[in-house]
Amino acid sequence: MDNNDILIRIRYALNIRNTEMVEIFKLGGLELTEEMVRKLLIKSKNPYRQNDKVDDQGATEDMEERITCKNSMLESFLNGLITYKRGKQDAKPESSEKPVLKNNENPNNMLLKKLKIALSLTSDDIINILAETGVNVTKGEISALLRSEGHKNYKECGDKYARNFLKGLTNKYRG
Repeated sequence: MDNNDILIRIRYALNIRNTEMVEIFKLGGLELTEEMVRKLLIKSKNPYRQNDKVDDQGATEDMEERITCKNSMLESFLNGLITYKRGKQDAKPESSEKPVLKNNENPNNMLLKKLKIALSLTSDDIINILAETGVNVTKGEISALLRSEGHKNYKECGDKYARNFLKGLTNKYRG
């Protein structure tokens, strides 16, 4: 699952309009126009092979307009979503700049952490959301997914968990 697909799924699950997407990106520190957001939301024919320009029938995809969402853009969106949903937090004097997600890191763990914060979810809420989609996890597994990468109990979040979590959010918020 690529970052563009994650953005599309979050937008659908939380019923966010393009104008709200622009505002959320701005709150996350990234200035985008509505046209750029529209180009970010163009779905790839195959999200696992982003550079292919030919589909199964040999027809050329209209992918020239598509903007690829980098990890830093996704992180800006999720940070903006936290601010959009929960309000701006006063900066603490001793805090330094936020760590930036590296381009080679898997964004699924960040997705779970930041959506948990933005939507004020508890670990039990995440377990229930995943259970609705047929994925049974324990509190310990959720805790491992929410840990920092250097922690001894850290576990990388696979696409299965991320996809089912977004599907569960869609069921919860769209009905």
